[in-house]
Amino acid sequence: MTQSIDARARQHAAYWAFLVHRVSGLALAAFLPVHFWALGQALHGEAALEGFLRWTDSPWFKLAEWGLVVLLSLHLMGGVRLLLIEFGTMRGLRKDWIAIGLGASLCTGLMLAVSLNV
Repeated sequence: MTQSIDARARQHAAYWAFLVHRVSGLALAAFLPVHFWALGQALHGEAALEGFLRWTDSPWFKLAEWGLVVLLSLHLMGGVRLLLIEFGTMRGLRKDWIAIGLGASLCTGLMLAVSLNV
């Protein structure tokens, strides 16, 4: 039985790069209100900010921080890949750009994981 065009398209690396870029962007947008809330703790005084900062020393928070940095890196590299496709003069090598972006994001995540003192 032959596969439909949609099924074959979903197996392509560019589809997965699109999906990772879209999901990472949505996750980063969902994080923004939490980030603004955390910054707002400084407005409630030193004690509120100090309590929040103590909470950020937990291993679960460090894991979430690592995930956020990886999402940001994936989204950045996906955006750079799209800009290269849109404005670049080179044709081809698109799977290589996906691999380079994934590798750079992996390196970013590994560097942060090594630097976190959990």
